Amino acid sequence: MRIIDVKEITNAVAKLCAEANIYIGEDVRNALIKAKDAETHTLAQSVLDTLLTNLDIAEQEGLPICQDTGMAVVFISIGMEVYVQGDIEVAINEGVRRGYRNAYGRNSIVCDPIRRTNTGDNTPAVVHYAFMPGENLEITVAPKGFGSENMSGIKMLNPSDGLEGVENFVIQQVEQAGANPCPPIVVGVGVGGTMEKAAILAKRALLRDIGTSNPNAFWAESEAQMLARINHLNIGPAGFGGKTTALGVHVETFPTHIAGLPVAVNINCHVARHKTVII
Repeated sequence: MRIIDVKEITNAVAKLCAEANIYIGEDVRNALIKAKDAETHTLAQSVLDTLLTNLDIAEQEGLPICQDTGMAVVFISIGMEVYVQGDIEVAINEGVRRGYRNAYGRNSIVCDPIRRTNTGDNTPAVVHYAFMPGENLEITVAPKGFGSENMSGIKMLNPSDGLEGVENFVIQQVEQAGANPCPPIVVGVGVGGTMEKAAILAKRALLRDIGTSNPNAFWAESEAQMLARINHLNIGPAGFGGKTTALGVHVETFPTHIAGLPVAVNINCHVARHKTVII
């Protein structure tokens, strides 16, 4: 049994909150470069070049990539041979508090959805817990801006709607979103489970590296087909047209009830922020 003090969790979350908002993942950078090289639309090429320049400046200056530094979404997987000494959620929120302060992140969280008083420190985080074998603890921080989050959706399809119904709903969500989520986007899709399970699957799907496919050939083919359809919508980078509306479509699935077919779509903007550490 390994003992982990919550101070380690606080320090890790603080670092991840800063790094996720400043440093882009190599998979994202490579996807943007590949998209720019493949674009034939002049304005789309120019937008993609500007986005890449912005990423370089953020990294060089140690400043957030975007003014919307998002709501902190934290995925924490706890080894079954780990004993955490202290209150995990308090530790996570203290890490968010420090990380956003140190990285000059915008305080975007209000304490009540209607009365809307700012909490002043970007807490609380949205935390998803899981367990895994071993003596380690894995933490992923995925800051979620709401230009893209607001474009998400969920629908309880009929089983008879089948794969065509799933794919059509995904395309419909992206088409309705237009330029709002700052394309080129990454589309997370959750299929199965219950309403809330599908939504979490869609969020987790956004953590996959761009360019990876679902290990199931059936769903890998569906991902490719949806990506092609989305990139034929001519929304393009920043909504100015072109063939790069999305960098990837990631589908995650879970068994579901005989009477149901839940589908959730969660969209990420072009920076697709997330960082992971194992302690």
